Amino acid sequence: MFSHFRKKFIGDKAFYKMILTMVVPMILQMMITNLVSLIDNIMVGRLGTEPMSGVSVVNQFIFVFNVTVFGAVAGPSIFGAQFFGKGDHEGQKYTFRFRLIVCAAIITIAAAVFSLFGSPLISLFISKESEPEQASAILKYGSEYLRIIIIGLIPFGIGQAYSSVIRECGETKIPMIGAMSAIGINVLLDYGLIFGKLGMPELGVRGAAWATVIAKTFEALVVIVWAHTHHDRNKYIVGLFRGFHIPTRLIADITKKGIPMLVNEFLWSLGMSVVMQCYSVRSTDVVAARNISSTMTNLFSSIYVQMGACIAIIVGARLGANKLSEARDLDNKLLFFAVVSAAAVGLVTLPLAPLFPQFYNTEDNIRDLAAYMIMIQAAAMPMWSYTNACYFTLRSGGKTGITFLFDFGFTWLIMIPLAAVLSYCTHLDIRIVFAVVTLSEIIKVAIGYFMVRSNIWINNIVDDI
Repeated sequence: MFSHFRKKFIGDKAFYKMILTMVVPMILQMMITNLVSLIDNIMVGRLGTEPMSGVSVVNQFIFVFNVTVFGAVAGPSIFGAQFFGKGDHEGQKYTFRFRLIVCAAIITIAAAVFSLFGSPLISLFISKESEPEQASAILKYGSEYLRIIIIGLIPFGIGQAYSSVIRECGETKIPMIGAMSAIGINVLLDYGLIFGKLGMPELGVRGAAWATVIAKTFEALVVIVWAHTHHDRNKYIVGLFRGFHIPTRLIADITKKGIPMLVNEFLWSLGMSVVMQCYSVRSTDVVAARNISSTMTNLFSSIYVQMGACIAIIVGARLGANKLSEARDLDNKLLFFAVVSAAAVGLVTLPLAPLFPQFYNTEDNIRDLAAYMIMIQAAAMPMWSYTNACYFTLRSGGKTGITFLFDFGFTWLIMIPLAAVLSYCTHLDIRIVFAVVTLSEIIKVAIGYFMVRSNIWINNIVDDI
């Protein structure tokens, strides 16, 4: 029995070498990016609860934008990964053009929405129980931060389009180098511009926003410049801007597969913000505590999130090369490795839970609540890892309609109603509400298990293109 289990779920040395070579740079890049957010958060947290809460609310909107961009590049990336496995560089070029166009459209729409409706959106996350002075301060700090951070939408969106096509070719180190270079700039500018150090003006939350925008711009430039100066490694880049022709059939196929993913990522991230809004009706303290806990867990979630992205690249390339049985075998091993890795990370996170909130200049009750939330999220990490891996498995074979139901359906039909009923209609302690809503992920685990086991995702979608 154990030998069967080992053969199905545990790879050999060559397997782990291949996985780690690809995924470690991806994890480091995302972890570094999240580390920048963590440092931003801690430094802003030193200014007090109101500045931290204002920035936290705005970052919910930026989160929706970021995840929507990931969804925008995900559809074309399914085809790009399979074109790469097939050795079709022209096909990759077409998918790259498609993501550049879509990302530009999303940037334009998001900038317009945030500019026109920023204040009303921020007000939705301010508890009616807050003191008028506190509510006014949160709105003020949030609005100041949002006006500047909008500029950063441009380098982030375009940078993600480039990073996605580079990664699907197996080159994961360059995006990591870009992220590592940006972190030094971000930390230096954070320290200087937030607190008025190193001869820089003291700008508070506006300084944090400018530091982020400059760092994101630098990170994007590293990836873009590398792609355009290494034609031998990026054959799809040759003639990229000589017109923007994309075969009509490919546009239709990418749209058919990609729109559900784009809508799914948008609605999922929006759903997470709605859950946050449900928590926020209890008090502003909950918003502050949730901000601290999510910043901590986002840093460590980089491991399982990028394991999912790795699954999409590796399994997608095998499917595109018509190595269907190999794709199934690799997916089994990758799913197991992803869950074990997340469980290990969760165990490491637990002892850090009471320590991390101490970095923030806020009240003790907020620190205690944040520590509790971190522990609940650490317990949920193996489940998040498994459902994330199932999502990318289904996506690698082009089953985007199913992933839409899997992700969006669970969030809007189970999580949001649960959070809304418990937050608005009961007097349960927010700790119980948070635990019940977070651990409801077990339902999604069961759904994901049966979807992946059915093998409906094992498809080659580029053979006839």
